[in-house]
Amino acid sequence: MSPYLLDVNLQHAPDEYLAGKWRVESRVLSQADPTTPLAQATFVDLQAGHLRLETATTLTTGNWSVERDSLLSRPYLQLQLGLEQVVALVTRLRRSADGHYRTLVLYFQSGLELFLVHP
Repeated sequence: MSPYLLDVNLQHAPDEYLAGKWRVESRVLSQADPTTPLAQATFVDLQAGHLRLETATTLTTGNWSVERDSLLSRPYLQLQLGLEQVVALVTRLRRSADGHYRTLVLYFQSGLELFLVHP
């Protein structure tokens, strides 16, 4: 049985809610290149500004930060993977009442959408 989840107001959610080791539950590629590490990711680990991206065969490290647009204060993840800078809009964040179970949906400029689950 999955826990009851509450939608988090993204305009007021602390950036720390996005941190943690996330398992990629599903993905939508749309027009995204299926060979990129993000498109093949199995885990995304966001810890204190450091990023670890795991695929079935590789490990990529980088940095991450949260930026918010000035009009609506929507959170965007800024990911630095090697020489590549990638931006993802946080479209949904849900948490269980105790905060132990979370889901996160990221939408990238490439059209890639990742549905992440923690733990």
